[in-house]
Amino acid sequence: MEPPESDLGTWSARRIVRNMFPLLVGLSVVVLWAGIRLEDAEALLAEYGLLAVMVPVMVGMGGNLGAIVSSRLTTRLHLGTTAFDPRDRHLWANVAATLALATTVFSVLAVGTWIIGVLVGNGLPLRTLLFISLSSGLSLAVIALVFSVATTYGSYRLGIDPDDTTIPIVTNVVDVFGMLLFLGIARWTLLG
Repeated sequence: MEPPESDLGTWSARRIVRNMFPLLVGLSVVVLWAGIRLEDAEALLAEYGLLAVMVPVMVGMGGNLGAIVSSRLTTRLHLGTTAFDPRDRHLWANVAATLALATTVFSVLAVGTWIIGVLVGNGLPLRTLLFISLSSGLSLAVIALVFSVATTYGSYRLGIDPDDTTIPIVTNVVDVFGMLLFLGIARWTLLG
């Protein structure tokens, strides 16, 4: 399954810059927009200060999950051991591992945040924190998986080396979705 005109395996600085520059400019605009949206959540974060503790971990971990999956897919693609087949057991093993990792990390995030709340005397119930963390975290993991597969496959089909595109696209898009999901679920859970 070789793409028509391929940059795969090319180490040309000109091609890498040609592929990456417009992509990075576009992603910068997306992240700028997300920062503006975070400012809109200032009242929620001021009222429930513990949520502010969760934001960086939620955003960072979502991007990390996407980067892990993208990296694994891209490596398998370069090794010729993947065919983007829905019956690929290695792909499904990566999906299961990512969801298990997300469940573990976002559960620990909720418990850690709850402990901080108990220590500072400004807490939320553990079940509330678990609901917010797990529902937004697992939703984010699914988005990370979808974008990882789609970006890797799309780059490959367009003849662009997925090593140049997947990590920036997936981490930025997943970071933005992570923040929006987390704040939306927190607002819905706490404010109704």
